Amino acid sequence: MKFAWIDLRAVPEQQRESIVDAAIHARIGGVISDDKNLLESLPPTIAGITPTVVTEEDQLHSLGEDAVGWIDVRDDPTLRLACAAAVTLARTVVRFADPTKIPLEIVLAAADRSAGQLVTACEDLEEAAIVLDVLERGSDGVLLAPSTADEVFALARLLEAGSPPLQLTTLTVDRIDHHGLGDRVCVDTCTHFHEDEGILVGSYSTGFILCCSETHPLPYMPTRPFRVNAGALHSYVLGPQNRTNYLSELRSGSTTLAVNAEGRVRQVVVGRAKMESRPLLTITARSGDGTVVSLTVQDDWHVRVLGPGGKVLNVTELRSGDELLGYLATDQRHVGFPIGEFCKEN
Repeated sequence: MKFAWIDLRAVPEQQRESIVDAAIHARIGGVISDDKNLLESLPPTIAGITPTVVTEEDQLHSLGEDAVGWIDVRDDPTLRLACAAAVTLARTVVRFADPTKIPLEIVLAAADRSAGQLVTACEDLEEAAIVLDVLERGSDGVLLAPSTADEVFALARLLEAGSPPLQLTTLTVDRIDHHGLGDRVCVDTCTHFHEDEGILVGSYSTGFILCCSETHPLPYMPTRPFRVNAGALHSYVLGPQNRTNYLSELRSGSTTLAVNAEGRVRQVVVGRAKMESRPLLTITARSGDGTVVSLTVQDDWHVRVLGPGGKVLNVTELRSGDELLGYLATDQRHVGFPIGEFCKEN
């Protein structure tokens, strides 16, 4: 779980009270301050932190179990010190002089298998959003010195923007119907999909099927591990924050969700959405509770969906009784937002 701390040491005194109140209400994880009285006045829901500046590796082993190390990374020796601290200490705050994210990538790689938490000091909210995603793992926490209470609440919303795992369900195929030409969309992303990943697509807002990426070998053409041949242009695709888009709405720079066979999700950026006319077929399936899920895709052997355990299934070979992986949503949709209203889709 990602978290955020507030650094009050750089906040003007007249702003501190409102920012502390905002941090408490927004459930920010901790507050850094040199004011012992302020830290002692905090409620138990928020940690009061006074970091220890670390300047040499010998200090790391003498710090107490609850100590928070602070390292200013400005050259190669301090970068190596940050790597050592991230492996050794329970919590390490790093502040980088280099505006690129290469030093952070190095520290994250060094600490990849360690139990400690890495907190990165950020200049603003935009940098915090980037830091949380570096190397797909991101920093465990971010540290910000906000100028207003609004920035504290914006930081809290940024942490909530991450997508929790989805509870996928097993769907059973009822029937396959073949159609004539229609427009289908390939979603080309700016990332490589894993073999058991795809995107969730469906004709109805209450049910989606996990469409496989083109990471698996195909005859006559190379693999395209950045692509999902997703479905007809009218289809819903599930995105971040429980929002949907029509496939026809995706553009370069849009964001959607990569979902794997265990329901783990990550946000991916769309590089291109490619719409072309192709023969189509419709998959109609049901969940265990009878919910009907429909998906219309290109009628071609190389278009694939995923089954339980990440099994790869070619859509032209699906038969009644085959099992697919899907996701059921309880809400109807209005302009992509979930809404509790009556709506019947057929």
